[in-house]
Amino acid sequence: MKKIFSKPEALKSASHLYCPGCGHGIIHRLVAEAIDELGVRERTIAVAPVGCAVFAYDYFNFDVTEAPHGRPPAVATGIKRVMPDKFVFTYQGDGDLASIGMAETVHSANRGENITIIFVNNANYGMTGGQMAPTTLIGQKTATTPFGRDAKREGYPMKVCELLSSLEGVSYLERVAVNNPKNVLGAKRAIKKAFQNQIDGKGFSLVEVLSQCPVDWDKTPQEAVKWVDEVFMKTFPLGVYKDKK
Repeated sequence: MKKIFSKPEALKSASHLYCPGCGHGIIHRLVAEAIDELGVRERTIAVAPVGCAVFAYDYFNFDVTEAPHGRPPAVATGIKRVMPDKFVFTYQGDGDLASIGMAETVHSANRGENITIIFVNNANYGMTGGQMAPTTLIGQKTATTPFGRDAKREGYPMKVCELLSSLEGVSYLERVAVNNPKNVLGAKRAIKKAFQNQIDGKGFSLVEVLSQCPVDWDKTPQEAVKWVDEVFMKTFPLGVYKDKK
């Protein structure tokens, strides 16, 4: 019988430690599939930060280096400039990228660095107990906003794709999700396109992935995927926010 589905070569044979229903495992597979299909595994270097994304080096079957909290775009920039033949991407959560790492994100984008960022947005600090993140929704309850996020007190959710879309150095921005099969296929297409842009030397690309976080959202996995559709996407609409030809 012909095998039509198997583990990507770019993934290690390891059981992941993510919570039940978490989207990270799905996103890892999509990244690995895209790398295999593009034939760049042997020259890939990923950069992982602090947070749930830090486990990337346990699961990806290629070189992964760590960066201080929020600094992956700066580290990726250094690697890519020193070794321009390498394929370099960062894998970051919202607390890392949109909070302490916002300056690195904005300036690497503005310079048009030829790197790729996979940005996982689950609207909270997942690893440390579900505190409010820059992307937490108005009214959303977290460990540090037990009565819900209040715009007057904590400000508004940070919309990274919309923010970066005005920068001349940006080549490609798209927001996707992994809460159902259709969206998973769309996320795979966007990730592969962003990776291809780097191979083609088109400059900075970022794919924002809305990811369910059932444990810190205090929901079942089934409730979490439904919440992405019914609530999350109203604040963070899916779509292409920039595609420079």
